[in-house]
Formats: sequence, structure tokens, C-alpha cells
Amino acid sequence: MGPVRAWREDEEIDLGPRQQRAVLAALLLNNGLRLSNDQLIGMVWDDPTPSAVMALRTYMYKIRKNLPGLDLKSKDGGYTVRAEIVDDCRGEPLEGLNSTYFEAQRVRLGQHRLKSREDWLERELDVLELQKHVQAYPLRERPRALLMHALYREGRQAEALDQFHQARALLNEELGLEPGPELRKIHAQILKGDLHLARKPEQLPPDVADFTGREREIAQALGILPGTVGITGMHGSGKTALATRIAHLAKHRFPDGQIFVRSADMANELLRAVGVENPTGDKAALWREKARGKRFLIVLDDVQDVAAISDLHTPGSAMILTSVRQRNELPGVIWLKIAGLTEAESREFFRKVLDPARIDAEADQAEEVLVRMSRLPNPVRVLGGKLTARPGWTIAMLLTQMERETRLGDAIPSDCRSVLAPLIKADKQLTDEERHLLTCFAKQNAEVINVSEAAEMSGNEIGTIEPVLEALADVHLIEPLVLGRYRVPRFVQMYFGLRTLSLTS
Repeated sequence: MGPVRAWREDEEIDLGPRQQRAVLAALLLNNGLRLSNDQLIGMVWDDPTPSAVMALRTYMYKIRKNLPGLDLKSKDGGYTVRAEIVDDCRGEPLEGLNSTYFEAQRVRLGQHRLKSREDWLERELDVLELQKHVQAYPLRERPRALLMHALYREGRQAEALDQFHQARALLNEELGLEPGPELRKIHAQILKGDLHLARKPEQLPPDVADFTGREREIAQALGILPGTVGITGMHGSGKTALATRIAHLAKHRFPDGQIFVRSADMANELLRAVGVENPTGDKAALWREKARGKRFLIVLDDVQDVAAISDLHTPGSAMILTSVRQRNELPGVIWLKIAGLTEAESREFFRKVLDPARIDAEADQAEEVLVRMSRLPNPVRVLGGKLTARPGWTIAMLLTQMERETRLGDAIPSDCRSVLAPLIKADKQLTDEERHLLTCFAKQNAEVINVSEAAEMSGNEIGTIEPVLEALADVHLIEPLVLGRYRVPRFVQMYFGLRTLSLTS
């Protein structure tokens, strides 16, 4: 924050005389806080005269006139500004503004800027940038220690040790002091050869080249980070692919690394990612200690145990969770629910996994394939790959095969098993009551069902069937429409219809 200036597009706005700019600066420095007239006057004028009140009102009028888009509100004899403030590190903070208040703020902002710069230097450990910083601030011990670390990392042990001796001589000469504990510790570690280099994890899976759609969900997630984002949806809906896409788009905001975990012991895997092998004791507490002050982007895929992740969040780092069930008991998580792609997105995606000419030749049949798969990305991908591997097949032939009676279980063809894999996995996690209800829906070819109809089909009482319906909705095998009314996705109907055929064969 150098001189207080403003632009509208490429044209600089005249902010008026120094005292008017000082009023604006005082408001911005207290962004979001209400300042009374007396507080503002005390910040801008060291020795205010009675005319200061009138001057303040005049300045407020002119600030509003010059900056009509500024969120400036007046209430109860005070003023509040809400704005996004960015320090571009150009010039002296609050240059040209003189009062006791601004002198104190100048010192505070200068220290904040210096710390931010050194935080960046710690993440990057760039030798040349560290050398420039140490030359500019030779008595600061933290950047000197970082320079020793960076030199040692490059195999320049002698130069790293020489930095310690230079700092020691300078501190003795200028301040009559010995180096502090940080410099002494890194000096001793270099001498012993046990200076462990920080590991920067970069574990994200490759982004999916043919990823399609989900623009709204991606925009929402990017706006939530560095908060915690949860992605929920049925098996096969593309939760992991979406989490990976979001992580790749946001990773530049998290310079300490990206960690991808799919494990029952997530705290253990997070610690391994930062170089802690075979941790013991309270792993979550140890992870929080290791992550303190860092900015990691963490993807926790297929969360099964809420207790395993509830204590892992640290300020500054971001988490993206995926889970079939929406884990509402986790605090601070904003959940995004996904299902099949939109009609336009699914058509675009199908054209990426299958020759568009073949799709154009059988447009109606291609649309039927998408409908039967409930436009879920994973099954659509498998079928597109199957047709690509069979250049002599038409899409109509594929539909004919899909309509044949198929015995489930070990006899199911491998390519068909791949298509149905999401529901085979979901089926294994169902109770007998849940499975029976879905089978009833498939027998009746029911697309939309209410509680009364579900009770009649299954032979159960309404009071006992409603919890079963809600349990199926929790894992996205049926979709809640309004209270007591649900939609059965076509893909789910098809699977449980095949399952019924296999059981009666």
C-alpha cells in the first residue's frame, strides 16, 4: 500500500487533497468496521480544530462522488467501508499521509509486508531472492537461516556455513549479540549433516483430459476454497474427477503442496506425504503441528469414517472431500451434490469418447444410451470405449445387447460388469430391505414413486418404508423431489431389473 490512489479501468481518479485521501485510507485500514466521527478525526488530524467535523463531512461527500461504486455507509454518526484490499508492495506504505496514527500503521504494514515476503521466501527457498533479501536486511536472522537452508539444499555446504559466520560477526559488531536459536540450530544441523529438507508433496492424480461440464460446481468450489468443499453423489457420478479438476485449477493458491489421500487412516497418509514415516500417538495432533502456518491443498477421496478426518483441518489449508453420503455431521463443510451430466454436457462428453460421426449417424440411439445411463460419466465412458473397440458395431447393436437378459454375478461379461460397476459396488452396501424395495421399483418400471406406492409395492407399512426411502436417497439411488415423492434414475432401474432377471433365471 503505497500512495492512496484509485483507477476506473485505465483512468486514474482524482482523490482530492491529502486530508481527503487520509480519510479514505483510515476507512480502508479499518475495512468492515464502523468508525465514529471522533475516531476518524483522531486518525487524520493530530491536533484537530473545530472545523474538522465540517471538513470530514465534505470529504465524505466528495469520496462518494468520486467513487460511486465504493460500499461506504453512514450510520449513527459514523462510517463503514467494505472493500477488497490488495497490497501490491509498491512504494512506502501510506506514502504522503502524516499523523501519529498513520506513522503507527506505516510501521505495522511494513512489518506485515516483510513477514509476508519472508513467508514466501520460506516456501520457495530461492537462493538468489534470499541473497537479495539478506543484503537488504542483514540483521534479520530468519531470512539468513533460510538462505543457509537453501544453500545446503543445493549442495553448497561451505557457503551455508559461511553465512552463519558472517551473521555472527555482524551481530557482534552492530548489536553486541550472538546469533539466536534459529541460526544456531541450523548451523549445528549442517555441521552434523542432519538438516532434513522439507518435502513438498505434489500428489494430485492427472487431470482428466476429456473432463466435461460441471462449470457451476467448479465455480462454487473455487469460491469456497480455502474453506472445506464436500462433493457427494452416487457411485459413477464423477466425484473424484471433479475433485481433481478443482484441485488442479486451485493448486497455485497453495504453494506448500497438494496431497491426495484415499485410505482408512487418512491422518497417517497426510503425515507420510510430508515425510513423517510410521507416526505414533495422536496422528491428527501431529498433522496439525506439521501443517501449522502452511498452505496445503488436500483431497480426501471416498470418505468413509467421519471421525478419521474431523480433526485434520488447519487454518490456511484447504480440503476437498468426496463421499457417497453427505456427511452433515462434519462442521464447516459446504457440500456440492452431483448426479448425471446435463443433456448438453452428456452429449458433448459422449462425442469425446466415441467418434462423433458414429453418434451423428444414430443420434436417437445415442440419446437413448445416455438416458439409460442416467447421463453418468463413468458408465458413458465405458460404453463409448466399448463401441470404439468394436468399429463394426452400430449404437443400435449396443442397445440390443443391453436389452438382452443378463445373468449377474460371476458370469456377467467383463465389459458389462465395467458399465454396472458403480451399482454393483452400491448394491453390496445395501440392506435386504433397501435392495428389495429397489427390486420392486424395477419390476414395476417405476420412474416416480411416492411413499404410499412404495409401501404397497413392498408389502410394508408407510411408517417403516419411509426411513428406507430416505436411506436410499442418502446414497443417491433415488432422488428426492418433494416430501414423500422420489424419482428412480433409469440406470438404477436397469441394474435392478437385470438383477431381478438373474434371480428368476
